[in-house]
Amino acid sequence: MHPTLKSKTSLNDAHSPPGQKRLRFPASLGADLPASLVVFLVALPLSLGIAAASGAPIMAGLIAAAVGGIVAGSLGGSVLQVSGPAAGLTVVVAGLIAEFGWQVTCAITAAAGVVQLLLGLSRVGRAALAVSPVVVKAMLAGIGITIILQQLHVLLGGQAGDSAVDNLAGLPAAITRVELHSALLGLAVVAVLIAWKYLPAAVRKVPGPLAAVVAVTAVSVAVAPGVERVSFSGSLFDAVALPVLPDGNWLSVGMAVMTVALIASIESLLSAVAVDKMHTGPRANLNRELVGQGSANMVSGMLGGLPVTGVIVRSATNVEAGGKSRASAILHGVWVLLFSALFAGIIQLIPLSVLAGLLLVIGAKLVKIADIKTSLRTGDLLVYSVTLVCVVALNLLEGVIIGLALAAVCVLWRVLRAQIHVHQPVLDGQPWRLTIAGSCSFFALPRLNRVLHSVPAGQDALVELNADYLDLAFREALTAWQAQQRSTGATVTIEEHGTTAFTDAAHSAPQRQDLREFPLPPRSSWQPAAPADQTADDDGHDHPPLRSILLGIDKYHRRYADKVRPLVQDLTEEQNPDTLFIACVDSRVNPNLITSSGPGDLLTLRNIGNVVCRDDDEASIDSVMAFAVKGLAVDSIVVCGHSNCGAMKAVLADAEGPAPALGSGFNAWLDHARPAYRSLVDGHPIALAAAAEGFNRVDQLSMVNVAVQLRKLHDHPVTGPALASGQVQATGLFYDICTARVILVTAEGIEQLDPSMAVN
Repeated sequence: MHPTLKSKTSLNDAHSPPGQKRLRFPASLGADLPASLVVFLVALPLSLGIAAASGAPIMAGLIAAAVGGIVAGSLGGSVLQVSGPAAGLTVVVAGLIAEFGWQVTCAITAAAGVVQLLLGLSRVGRAALAVSPVVVKAMLAGIGITIILQQLHVLLGGQAGDSAVDNLAGLPAAITRVELHSALLGLAVVAVLIAWKYLPAAVRKVPGPLAAVVAVTAVSVAVAPGVERVSFSGSLFDAVALPVLPDGNWLSVGMAVMTVALIASIESLLSAVAVDKMHTGPRANLNRELVGQGSANMVSGMLGGLPVTGVIVRSATNVEAGGKSRASAILHGVWVLLFSALFAGIIQLIPLSVLAGLLLVIGAKLVKIADIKTSLRTGDLLVYSVTLVCVVALNLLEGVIIGLALAAVCVLWRVLRAQIHVHQPVLDGQPWRLTIAGSCSFFALPRLNRVLHSVPAGQDALVELNADYLDLAFREALTAWQAQQRSTGATVTIEEHGTTAFTDAAHSAPQRQDLREFPLPPRSSWQPAAPADQTADDDGHDHPPLRSILLGIDKYHRRYADKVRPLVQDLTEEQNPDTLFIACVDSRVNPNLITSSGPGDLLTLRNIGNVVCRDDDEASIDSVMAFAVKGLAVDSIVVCGHSNCGAMKAVLADAEGPAPALGSGFNAWLDHARPAYRSLVDGHPIALAAAAEGFNRVDQLSMVNVAVQLRKLHDHPVTGPALASGQVQATGLFYDICTARVILVTAEGIEQLDPSMAVN
């Protein structure tokens, strides 16, 4: 045994009598006990109201609350979620009772629990979350509206109809036949619940639903003894009703089982995910949560209780009340069980209109304005509206199926639809511009052909292709139009900006590619050849036009300026780079690209051979280094060489053969790099390491040159003191162009940088 574990065991058992095991209680019981009492006070009136709204025996709600707390709390995968009867299944249960009767509904509940248990054991808990959130939110809103339409009739002293449509149609008649006492009691509950959040915090420690039901019930006993109240015969144990199998119609029963199982599972899992966001404790095990919910529904159905789900209202109350473990949910179920067994008579004092007022508020809370605004902002308002209307007008299952089907169609539309637009030239001589973005598949061919043929024959065109998916059919249609347009004497240029290469569609199966971070391919790959004619200046000398640069600027304005503008807004007044990057002037080396740097991150100094010098004739380099270290206070200096360097070739040629004929100034500049050649000849460790890696003599010299320039930084009057004090750090890099990899150059050798390893 590990000594630490041994010492802890000895300490715990120090005061235990020999031969006896010490009884251990949860360490969080001090927080869980009061939290369980608060949750119990919230769950009691909600369970009664949901049972009344479902048309089930009143005690069925309390049975489900007790079972949900004890069984689901013990076996579930969410530590702080509290389960019980939920408003989300009220409409479904009411329909099942009307169609099959109460005891068959209990059998359906138990069978749904078996389905949930199998889903949990099959480890498909997370797969059950593959439901569009907007459909779930619309489903809950539809349930809320259905509850409101149903309970308005009860609040007015009448009887609710069989469907939401019937309740809506019968509402005017119910208003004319209103029973005044019943309506006033229900409205009093609504008023108390609305005003509760504005009361002092000390008062709000009592749960609002409990306070409203108790207060208004007490008033009703004194002023309205004749209103219709909750009624049942016998005790909690008399209410236990064994399930009964249906006589027939097994297809409808099977559909009912799947409906209850799926809705209860989805609501429980979504609630568990929401509860995880409310606390920092252990995360929910969704597969285990399904096992717990299935077990609770099996027990609840066998005992004559309502279906059980994870309930966000009770769970949020548990978190807010300070619950720390599953003990709070279990204890809340114990309190419900004890109250139902000992004080069932008190429940029969509650008027039905009081529970109706409570359910009106619960139903209204299911319709969230924030969800409507979110669906409008994200383009899902159609799915939300259709699902809500279908849940209310048809039924819950059909409404959800229609909503899911519509959501799937919308996803396909968004994913498969390519955005194809044509822009007429503003000035004479400009080409027609076509912009194509998105998934370019055969689904887009009708729109593609319509847009392409809107370009007049003989007119030049520029196609900006920004595809994340492109198949052969789309490519063939575009190339066929390109050939047709060129046959009329027009020029058609295709620019690619997306993640999928246009040419790949002809040689491989189409697939989505990773985002390409390189900002632009070389201009030669997308710009048309420069015209053969030359322009003449005032002196009569011919100069090639700036066609290449101007076309590049035009493309930048069209494609990138709007994207770059937000990145440089903070740089308009000042600069704050963290690194001085000394690189070669070679056109193939892009410091921002190989370091993944954004605008303003690097202060770049580029010269022939990436050298550091201290010379009166080279005051510009001195001034840059002084500005970087003293003016901008950079944190680091990087010297970066590269493969196949022309300056290093010139140094080797000068030392080992005829010097290049590039003038005396260039020859004098090479003096700053010639010390690297001497180190190379002397067998510098970096040269030996590079040779062992297979690098040629030019690249070996480039790496040695990086080390030489780093050493010169330490001797420089500006950078030397900063490096010695630790204010600045210096690093050497080598960019191998043929492999596009960056190598670290140290004093001892070279080191391959692993892209999967973070460098501290």
